[in-house]
Amino acid sequence: MRSIPRDSRTGAGNHDSSAPVSTSTDSSVRHSLGRAGFASSRPTRNVPISSCILPPSSSPSSTTTPQPVSISRAALVGPVLLACVWLAPLEAQRAAVAPAWTRGAVCYEVFVRSFYDSNGDGIGDLKGLIEKLDYIDKLGASCIWLMPVAASPSYHGYDVSDYYNVEPAYGTNDDFKRLMKEAHRRGSVVLVDLVLNHSSSEHPYFQAALHDTTSPYRAWYRFSRTPLGKGPWGGEAWHRSPVRDEYYYGVFWSGMPDLNYQTPAVRDEAKHIATFWLRDMDVDGFRLDAVPYVVEEGTCLAGCPGTHAFLREYAAHVRSVKRDAYTVGEVWANIDAMLPYYPDQLTSYFAFELSDSLLSAVRSGSATGLLTGFLRLQDTLPAYRWSPFLTNHDQTRTLTALGGDVGRAKLAATLLLTLPGLPFVYYGEEIGMTGDKPDERLRTPMQWSPRSGVGFTTGKPWEAPQADSLTTNVAVENRDPKSLLNLYRQLIDLRKQNEALATGTLLPLSTSSAQVAAYLRRTSRRAVLVVANLGGAAVSAVAIGSANGALPPGAYSPRNLLGGPNGTTLRVGADGRIREYVPAAAIAPRESLVLDLERR
Repeated sequence: MRSIPRDSRTGAGNHDSSAPVSTSTDSSVRHSLGRAGFASSRPTRNVPISSCILPPSSSPSSTTTPQPVSISRAALVGPVLLACVWLAPLEAQRAAVAPAWTRGAVCYEVFVRSFYDSNGDGIGDLKGLIEKLDYIDKLGASCIWLMPVAASPSYHGYDVSDYYNVEPAYGTNDDFKRLMKEAHRRGSVVLVDLVLNHSSSEHPYFQAALHDTTSPYRAWYRFSRTPLGKGPWGGEAWHRSPVRDEYYYGVFWSGMPDLNYQTPAVRDEAKHIATFWLRDMDVDGFRLDAVPYVVEEGTCLAGCPGTHAFLREYAAHVRSVKRDAYTVGEVWANIDAMLPYYPDQLTSYFAFELSDSLLSAVRSGSATGLLTGFLRLQDTLPAYRWSPFLTNHDQTRTLTALGGDVGRAKLAATLLLTLPGLPFVYYGEEIGMTGDKPDERLRTPMQWSPRSGVGFTTGKPWEAPQADSLTTNVAVENRDPKSLLNLYRQLIDLRKQNEALATGTLLPLSTSSAQVAAYLRRTSRRAVLVVANLGGAAVSAVAIGSANGALPPGAYSPRNLLGGPNGTTLRVGADGRIREYVPAAAIAPRESLVLDLERR
């Protein structure tokens, strides 16, 4: 959607009914307890975490079923064993509810108009996207989010004039069906952007409502003889009708009149649209635009009870049509404002607060607060139900936001793709495309090669490419093994292949330098240690520590998954605590170590 002020509403978060509930309010104990005892990655020594149980002498009952344990029991038995007990139901639960494709997955956001033009008219299209599916596949993305593809009078597509037909500049419905077949053949899931809060002012339904006060479509929109106040962020939201002396409500602008979800026929139509795209067009789910503004109730203009009620109704319908359909919503707000949309509404929501924390840490060179939001969401929801990202189509592109520093962009990518959640990557982010406001400059043509039209079109592009397109493009970066593009490919592949990065729990670690972030990703069998120097200067002899129970006792050989020097041997004592561990003599500016820990 268009860039808008953030919703500052806060409120108590509803927890996912399937999420683990800690019995401790002490976060340091919780993190050491719930994320500790795993077996060696060597096949002959693997011990499934579900086999870890309390010894009979300390068990309060005869049962050996793993259960969450209290802090007093932790003191009696020891953190490593009890962590094993606590983590068992959590890991089993996540494996049971997460769609299979989300394991270690990364989603790739595509603006069809700017991706690849197959016919030389300067506009990207569905046939062009089909031609470039192998590129997305090689990048490693498991999921593709398409910005709006339905017919629209605007270049961006967020004001839909026909929900049942593809934008003619992109192709036909048959072209879209072919795209789905080709994507599915490659194992990719496809989500389409569904704009339900509003329609285009050119939609036939709105035109009927505008011109005929007796039309049944009058009730599909909100009309008033006078403006009824400002919008949710203080702007004008009531727009004068061009036909008669009245106003209509449109939270974003006059070309996007809000639909009235108090009218049952509107809710029914929204479900019918979902059925069409899921069943007839075979999409795998939706990204829902502008979720908080769907229903207005009196003075409540965002996140109202009616919005939550509709989302529950809508999500149930989507699941009834396609059981495994995945939905992700745009709630441009902090975590407090996001949590009320769980547990029984959409599958997931974009975690804007995490985007802020990632980019802020990389810009400032300080690790303070980097992991706070990740840990909060991890302790509340399964990882596939929240989606971190760096930037999207409404925001300054990542490399521009980071001052044009490719080293910072590599650091941001490493953090995003080694932390939990279901991450999204905006097209071109992987090659370091630049762009700042106005919005069109955030959505410029994909830079494929250093020639006229940047390999995007043989004609005149709908929007001029960025000035750096001759040096920043896929062809150039393909040839450089140390390019940003090849780092993205490497990280995405690691995320899919490495169990700890794919599904592991996040455990924060302490460091002796404020500019160094360190954390573990842990499963019952594998662990990966990530150490990132966020600063612009090298650091020497940085020591890492943890609470008790971070790892099972023993010696570990750290293997650098990014191909650099391996880390020094890590020795963990009987209490499972990491003490003064120095993984490398020095860490270069904005360098990251991603170390697979193999227990000897």
